[in-house]
Amino acid sequence: QVQLVESGGGLVQAGGSLRLSCQASGRTDTRYNMAWFRQGPGKDREFVAAISSTGTSTTYADSVKGRFTISRGSAKSTVFLQMNSLQPDDTALYYCAAGGWGTRERDFGSWGQGTQVTVSS
Repeated sequence: QVQLVESGGGLVQAGGSLRLSCQASGRTDTRYNMAWFRQGPGKDREFVAAISSTGTSTTYADSVKGRFTISRGSAKSTVFLQMNSLQPDDTALYYCAAGGWGTRERDFGSWGQGTQVTVSS
């Protein structure tokens, strides 16, 4: 089992940027595919981006493609989400997840508690 802790959320104006971090601990000797999901007010949780255990493969939701970038740290136990050109629709609680490969919640077995991102207009 791996534990995940997100950080980096906050309040930003539309057009601004934030960088989220997710630190994995526990069984980090096993490399995991990792992903970011988000849940906006009154919405279901949705996929944002995923990165493979080696960092060589990534995939993005259409809504964030070209604005967000997912990457892994050099130690591979940290994952980042660089978010540029943020819009009010990006306001959500952002979750880090680890596990399999895919874009569905059930593809990932470990979840963090989330970090809040609020974008003002």
